[in-house]
Amino acid sequence: MPRVRYFAAAAEFAGRDEEARTETDLDGLRAALTRESPALGRILPRCAVLVDGRRTDGSAPLGADTLVDVLPPFAGG
Repeated sequence: MPRVRYFAAAAEFAGRDEEARTETDLDGLRAALTRESPALGRILPRCAVLVDGRRTDGSAPLGADTLVDVLPPFAGG
């Protein structure tokens, strides 16, 4: 099962820091997260999504050992 980690505001809106998911691709994961958590769905399009450490803007397959990080925009620099 893919493991999803949420950071900062994404964790707040998801209501958790981490979870295992059953979706098999990133598009399906995005759709499910938006459906299950409308607050997270509102910021998800602005979040950086890393699949196994690489930023992924499109779809990507998600395997049993895939790690997905959801990072909202951060202020500062």
